[in-house]
Amino acid sequence: MSLIGTEVKPFKASAYHKGQFITVTEENLKGQWSVVCFYPADFTFVCPTELEDLQNQYEALKQLGVEVYSVSTDTHFTHKAWHDSSEAIGTITYPMIGDPSHTISRNFDVLVESEGHADRGTFIIDPDGIIQTVEINADGIGRDASTLVNKIKAGQYVRNNPGEVCPAKWQEGSATLKPSLDLVGKI
Repeated sequence: MSLIGTEVKPFKASAYHKGQFITVTEENLKGQWSVVCFYPADFTFVCPTELEDLQNQYEALKQLGVEVYSVSTDTHFTHKAWHDSSEAIGTITYPMIGDPSHTISRNFDVLVESEGHADRGTFIIDPDGIIQTVEINADGIGRDASTLVNKIKAGQYVRNNPGEVCPAKWQEGSATLKPSLDLVGKI
């Protein structure tokens, strides 16, 4: 079953954020656009490159009204230790959620039960807490966070302009489509 169009399920977890431990729930994912980025584990190889890349896009995402959350099945304590010891992870200013109970990873259907860790999953969630995009990568394939900016812009455009859709490679300010019988077979 696809998670697209479903509401984020309830959870409560501890996170490491800007030198503090905070509590994050599904309610934090409502009221603004959110990106939730699952990764397999702290102190690994591809994961720090992805999270640093996400940090590099964080300011552009914040300007769009987006909050970012990273999630692994490690604890918030492990996130702090990694943040304090890794040059790449030390740059992170978005919340790093610990999911040692695997609740959030199961809710988003990214838990690899036999391994006890999450797949590389990226979710864009609208202000109503509804999942709008899902991207899942194999363990060895890192993601490119720069694609999130245009996906968020497209999601925001479609939300604010009912009846219009964004075609492939849509860029802000470019033409959209208005699905109708007249377009069938003409694109």
